[in-house]
Amino acid sequence: MAVVASAPGKVLMTGGYLILERPNAGIVLSTNARFYAIVKPIYDEIKPESWAWAWTDVKLTSPQMSRETVYKLSFQNLTFQPVSSSDSRNPFVEHAVQYAVAAARAKFDKDQTDALHRLLLQGLDITILGCNEFYSYRNQIELRGLPLTPESLASLPPFSSITFNSEESSGQKPEVAKTGLGSSAAMTTAVVAALLHYLGVVDLSPEKKNDADLDVVHMIAQTAHCIAQGKVGSGFDVSSAVYGSQRYVRFSPQVLSSAQGAVNGIPLEEVISDVLQAKWDHERTKFSLPPSMTLLLGEPGTGGSSTPSMVGAVKKWQKSDPQKSLETWRKLSEANSALELHLNALCGYAEKYGDAYRSAISRCSLLTSEKWVGEDEPSQAIVKALLGARDAMLEIRSHMRKMGEAAGIPIEPESQTQLLDATINTEGVLLAGVPGAGGFDAVFAVTLGDSSNNVAKAWSSLNVLALLVKEDPNGVSIENNDPRAKEITSAVSSIKIE
Repeated sequence: MAVVASAPGKVLMTGGYLILERPNAGIVLSTNARFYAIVKPIYDEIKPESWAWAWTDVKLTSPQMSRETVYKLSFQNLTFQPVSSSDSRNPFVEHAVQYAVAAARAKFDKDQTDALHRLLLQGLDITILGCNEFYSYRNQIELRGLPLTPESLASLPPFSSITFNSEESSGQKPEVAKTGLGSSAAMTTAVVAALLHYLGVVDLSPEKKNDADLDVVHMIAQTAHCIAQGKVGSGFDVSSAVYGSQRYVRFSPQVLSSAQGAVNGIPLEEVISDVLQAKWDHERTKFSLPPSMTLLLGEPGTGGSSTPSMVGAVKKWQKSDPQKSLETWRKLSEANSALELHLNALCGYAEKYGDAYRSAISRCSLLTSEKWVGEDEPSQAIVKALLGARDAMLEIRSHMRKMGEAAGIPIEPESQTQLLDATINTEGVLLAGVPGAGGFDAVFAVTLGDSSNNVAKAWSSLNVLALLVKEDPNGVSIENNDPRAKEITSAVSSIKIE
């Protein structure tokens, strides 16, 4: 029986850089762009002699990259050995498999461990697929002579093959062009969730899904992602992949000290047992955009940015000018809180005033912000909150630009500033900004009512491709009863690995 799990990509709307340090919060929206992991046995039955084997087979297929890697997984210490030395390796998936199996061993009693051993002897066949929204297909669209519109993107087959960026940088393998939605976190989470469900550690089926099981997925995915990355990040991308849209405060890095110590030869089950019992002190509060608002992402076509090197530059600036950097962070933090406050107020108004809220949003969706006015008591409060949110976003952008200038990095490059200014002055646009660490990744806008088409058209005329990404506040899920699961399985079988 195959298990199909999916986890969403993210947009960090506020909290760029600040979210790296507790107790700063960030607002992260999960999206409809999902990564899928399909787990099933390689062999239908176990050969009698297999009980004496000290390893099992793991096959990892990535159809979009035309890659297939076959590994041997050691039962004794859960290490991986690719069968062919020429095979490409995926550290995120390798760690996800090791830690999920270790979690099963750490949690199971003797009878369950025997059943686990039998299941593992059948091998693990893992397929990973990312929605087209995670990757840049601009070049294919341009090569086909199609306009830069969401309709052109929608005409591509699901899980299209991924072309690589042509520039060979410093002799390394060319990178896949990405849109900055957190593909490695979504992929790691999907693989961990599919494996933990398949191995019987958690039950993520829609009617049984509960917080305790999601917490286990979160701890294992967070650990696998950090160790594969070689550093303990803030973890907001994995948290939103597991739980969906939220207000997030990071966990203390010490939580993962035992996992970082695993390289010193401590058995993996002990390490994972520690991780599962550790005091995870991250904070998350449910959050999603107010009703009648749409998240929109645009790809300017300048290629992505390297978040780690930008974070490094900001940290260097903080050390060299502690007083100035503290002041900038304080102002940025205040602006982030103000935006959050206004958006929460708008959620409250939507609930309290219903029709008046919808009609105010509908009116404002046809006008540029300087013409937004409230006609009566509730609509005045609604418009005031809308303008407050807009001003807070402009404030955030201003402090992010100053931080970038001081640190010598393009957090909001000039080209993005011009694009965002043009965007926020379009009818019906509430917010526009660079998500996360900024740079040349996709930009985001939040639009009112039905005005997102205006933005897509305006972007197209500026050579910016509006992506098919929307907010979807749901986190990780098992796709058994989902019609998309059949679509995915048939899409997989139609893709040939070269």
